Amino acid sequence: MVVWLIVACEIGFWVLLALGLAARYLLGWRRTSVVLLLCEPVLELVLFAVTAVDLRDGAEPGWEHGLAALYIGYTVAFGHYTIRWLDGHAAHRLGGGPPPPRPPRYGRARARHEAKLWLRAVFGGAVALALLECAVRYVGDSGDVSSLRAFQWTTVRAVGIYGLIALSYTVWPRRAPAGGRAEEDGSAKDRPARTSAGNR
Repeated sequence: MVVWLIVACEIGFWVLLALGLAARYLLGWRRTSVVLLLCEPVLELVLFAVTAVDLRDGAEPGWEHGLAALYIGYTVAFGHYTIRWLDGHAAHRLGGGPPPPRPPRYGRARARHEAKLWLRAVFGGAVALALLECAVRYVGDSGDVSSLRAFQWTTVRAVGIYGLIALSYTVWPRRAPAGGRAEEDGSAKDRPARTSAGNR
């Protein structure tokens, strides 16, 4: 059941996002769009509650509970970022706004951009680790928590590998093609377009 709920939450995220952007830029219903986008966090709360109830009812801790923790951590860290990014594109294509800034591609600006994304991954990983640790303590000695511990190490490894990839852009920065100009100041291009999309 938990696995299918994760799938339903992912589908629900994109459906609510599409409805929210359509209401804002196609119908001009700004308040309705805000309400729809603010419903996004409810999906994670439902998934968290169902997972907790499943463990409380005596379900053997398994990979699906670990996957639920990772999914919640990822959406907490990257959900709002994704919404703002897509809102910028929708404002441009549907609302007649300026094109959203592109992420930097070369030099120190690209390294800073990758470092910021990695910090988001660290935050998401910390959320997942905290949820997994709560599940381990909740189950206690009454069940096998090896799968939950395995997901903790998977989270640490994933964040570590991502960190090495982000660090590579600092150690070996990508250079602009001959005749091009490297982006030294990514302050404007590093951040997503400023929009009024609701938080996730």
